[in-house]
Amino acid sequence: MNEIRILSPTGVIGSGFREESFQRGVELNPHFIACDAGSTDGGPAFLGGGVPHFAWEGTKRDLRLMMLARDKLNIPLILGSCGTAGGDAGLAWMREIALEIAAEEGLKFKLACIHSEQDKAYVKRRLKEGRIAPLHPAPHFDEDTIDRATHIVGMMGPEPIAAAIEDGADMVLAGRASDTSLFAAVPMMQQANMGLAWHLAKIVECGAACVVQRKRPDSVFAWLRDDHFVIEPLDLDNRCTPQSIASHTLYENADPFLITEPGGTIVTTDAHYEAETDRSVRVSGSRFEPAERYSIKLEGAEKVGYQFVIIGGVRDPYILRQLDSWLEQLLERFKERVVDLFGGDIGDDDYTIIPRVFGRDGVMGPLEPMPKVGHEVGIVFELTGPDRQIAHALAQTFSHLALHFPIPEWRGLITGLAIPYTPAELDKGEVYRFCVNHVVYPDDPCEMFRTEFEEV
Repeated sequence: MNEIRILSPTGVIGSGFREESFQRGVELNPHFIACDAGSTDGGPAFLGGGVPHFAWEGTKRDLRLMMLARDKLNIPLILGSCGTAGGDAGLAWMREIALEIAAEEGLKFKLACIHSEQDKAYVKRRLKEGRIAPLHPAPHFDEDTIDRATHIVGMMGPEPIAAAIEDGADMVLAGRASDTSLFAAVPMMQQANMGLAWHLAKIVECGAACVVQRKRPDSVFAWLRDDHFVIEPLDLDNRCTPQSIASHTLYENADPFLITEPGGTIVTTDAHYEAETDRSVRVSGSRFEPAERYSIKLEGAEKVGYQFVIIGGVRDPYILRQLDSWLEQLLERFKERVVDLFGGDIGDDDYTIIPRVFGRDGVMGPLEPMPKVGHEVGIVFELTGPDRQIAHALAQTFSHLALHFPIPEWRGLITGLAIPYTPAELDKGEVYRFCVNHVVYPDDPCEMFRTEFEEV
């Protein structure tokens, strides 16, 4: 291997990128194109409900440009964590978009779809064998947890992707995958310096997030060579510096020098960053330490109920002066109303209601260092019940109670909460929480992932 050229269109498909930047990367003749398509950043709803975060239209726009470039260059195109969470539903959603584009553009290629959704019997077997371990912080995990989960996925490493390409895949749609694995698969196949390859992958998987001043999601290009790699943004008005590249190793990592991957750890303690040009950076000295035991991260989500949200604003100075006690008394009074409403059939353990005060500590909660109330606050009440009917009834009752909840200074009727929406109860739908944050130790890096091929 003398050089592997890599085009990263954007940090996540569907978020967009400048077509001019992308085409500049295509003209540099990359050996492959790879792009992340998902994350857990948006919370458990996408895994639990099997729904994508980004719009069909935005995803199709980005994918069309990538597929046309792949066809022109006759190189692999790799997408991972399809449909946001990488479950079977998300993978099928991305496949449908790809087939629609192929039909519209007359494209022909060999497609590989790699499933990462896990069979619950497999997970239970590995649990009984003592081959599942928690990651901090991890919830309690047992067979009941596995049964409650709506979906469980494994975060694949580069091996299933490399295997698909070795079997002739022109385009790989992968379920849940390590972001870096999408960019490490081809270098691994070419027996590249994997310390450099993994470190490069860590930088480019976020697209143009490594530039000095990120204006928008955009494309970057990388050259992987025997003893170094080079990264350059494809927007000519932007640039990378040694500081911007080095600092990106901190992104989503507690330790910028040790970055864990399925098969080992990226070690950057001896990495050297220097300007290659006024817009690009050369990195050398990174290494990869293989793990004693190969591991795959498990992610799972379970349904916890149905949620309504009530948004209101408070400007009354009397209420603001006693906001905490007003909220406390409001929630206590609501408990009494629930008994009136359901006759004891619904208790405190059957629902939750959480007020979030914006304008004081709505963002950071108890960690807020400046918990001061201004002249007005916004309050978001999250009310979660076991099903839609009960949650709706609770929300309707609470919204009216909160609207007119009294204060000691005024004996008559007051309206202390300004509600901007009607009806006040906003239907948020089914709500989920993560219930799995563990690793499993498989016999083989590919055993948990099933690949389907088709000629398009």
